[in-house]
Amino acid sequence: MDTLTHALSGALVARLIAARGPVPLAAAPGSQPPGRFTAAWDGGAAAPLPWQGVVVGLVAGAFPDVDVVAQWFGDIAYLTHHRGITHSVLLLPLWAFIVAWLMALAFRTTRGQPGGWKSLYVFAAAGIAIHIAGDWITQFGTMLLQPFSDRRFGLGSMFIIDLMFSGLLLAGLVLAAVFPRRRWPAALGLGTAAAWVGLATVGQYEALAVGERHARAQGMKTAEVSVMPRPASPFNWTVTVFDGQTYHLAHVNTRRSEALQVEADSNFIQRFSAPYLPVPQAVWQQVPKFGSAGAPAWVVEAWNAPAFGFFRWFAQTPAWLPGPPDGPGERCAWFRDLRFDFPGREEGPFRYGVCLPAAGQGGAEAARIFKLESGVRRPV
Repeated sequence: MDTLTHALSGALVARLIAARGPVPLAAAPGSQPPGRFTAAWDGGAAAPLPWQGVVVGLVAGAFPDVDVVAQWFGDIAYLTHHRGITHSVLLLPLWAFIVAWLMALAFRTTRGQPGGWKSLYVFAAAGIAIHIAGDWITQFGTMLLQPFSDRRFGLGSMFIIDLMFSGLLLAGLVLAAVFPRRRWPAALGLGTAAAWVGLATVGQYEALAVGERHARAQGMKTAEVSVMPRPASPFNWTVTVFDGQTYHLAHVNTRRSEALQVEADSNFIQRFSAPYLPVPQAVWQQVPKFGSAGAPAWVVEAWNAPAFGFFRWFAQTPAWLPGPPDGPGERCAWFRDLRFDFPGREEGPFRYGVCLPAAGQGGAEAARIFKLESGVRRPV
């Protein structure tokens, strides 16, 4: 999910667990000073103001994306570390402590005051947890077990930017502001957002069934079916069926009975959704993993180059891509991940090339890696 949506989800879950309403405490010897409040969730212990909890949840909801700084160290660092250690469920308690402690400083609480970072910890932990969950439901994947494992986990049912999902969270926050002493608006916002994810998961299973039926119809006994969520509808999917050499690919809407017609005045949602056809009308393309049937053996050698290991680890549906002309004394093979290519997007991200020395001048160990941007290759 995008960072703004993460922040909204963190604020909303914090509002859910915040006090229903502030209850002023009278000043008394040995008690907390006037202006402090009790909260329903902690049995009357000193608690932050509800708005403070919401702010902490908002900051914590965005916090794991600080790992975007990996981009400063290059593309390989970004791909191998984004959604990594800051998204680990194992390290969540540590990150929650850091966020709570920093926010306590920001609220000018001191060690001797009631509450302090401890009173903010539950909001920070909830915000980070819902961020991790928000990334887990997408297909990019999240390394939940860092630093002990770099395996990516992902439900894969949600497109990375979903306006309806974000809107439901925002609506929950607006309702919570209108009814500041009630928890039901936050619960309603989170519940409807979760229901939207459930609807997308239904679409995901329907798309998988489409791929499985195509594999059977084509007589593929060991086909690998993958589905990718697409924008504008929980029923818009790209389906791939891999037979070991070639991807059979189609863009479908699993619930549409007629193709969507786009007019000159159609909105952007209709334009994004129109390429996804009813299943009976699906157009299946063939995309070879390593190029045409006569592709030279060195293309596979390039794919297996040690320096290209980061992309082999990252890509779920890697496929050969026509690239710019080779330079003198080199042979280059270019690859993309079909997860990030869809109708309406002229050029997807994460397109990389492996350039080997010309025949007889070196092997895969001498490979150089390039990134393809707007048809121009750039060193990685």
